[in-house]
Amino acid sequence: MSRGWILLILASCALGAWNWWQGRALPLPAGVEYAPDAPRQTPLSGKASPIVFGGYQLQPRANFQMTARLLRRERYHLGREARIAPLDFALGWGPMSDSALLDRVQLRQSGRFYHVAWADAALSADRILRNSANVHMIPADATVARALNRMRPGHILRLDGLLVDVQGKDGWEWRTSLRRDDSGDGACELFWVRLAHVIK
Repeated sequence: MSRGWILLILASCALGAWNWWQGRALPLPAGVEYAPDAPRQTPLSGKASPIVFGGYQLQPRANFQMTARLLRRERYHLGREARIAPLDFALGWGPMSDSALLDRVQLRQSGRFYHVAWADAALSADRILRNSANVHMIPADATVARALNRMRPGHILRLDGLLVDVQGKDGWEWRTSLRRDDSGDGACELFWVRLAHVIK
């Protein structure tokens, strides 16, 4: 085997190990709602000016702040959506920030969607879906992008920014959800993040 192939294999192993480490959930003791409050969404005063972002226009729809537990994260590389929002965060608050409930559900992300499954008849879809969301993360600058890249499942996050619609010069649009009780196509938030901190 040539040296080039060996280096390629080693690089692939290192990348796989890094992705596994980033995706590995940090354990938190059960019985505590680490992010007890729902996200705060407040209307804008008047029509806000669009934000120019990498050849796209972001139209602000609402102020958005949240403290939430990072449940899962997924990075995307292909398509214009990945250039705008390279990371999706599955975020939970209230009962979905408590390991006691999270240990009873299975979570996954794919194709820009967040999927939850459970076998426990005592759990309700309303309780789970109203207290979690799949959020497309748009970092406002390089500092925020680095902060988001370091965040791991199990971290308790404080995030601040705007919910936005995205518009391309060719007429392409990507619209944010403005509700926490929806599901399916169009239910994800498009979050232009100005501040991002791990608080636990």
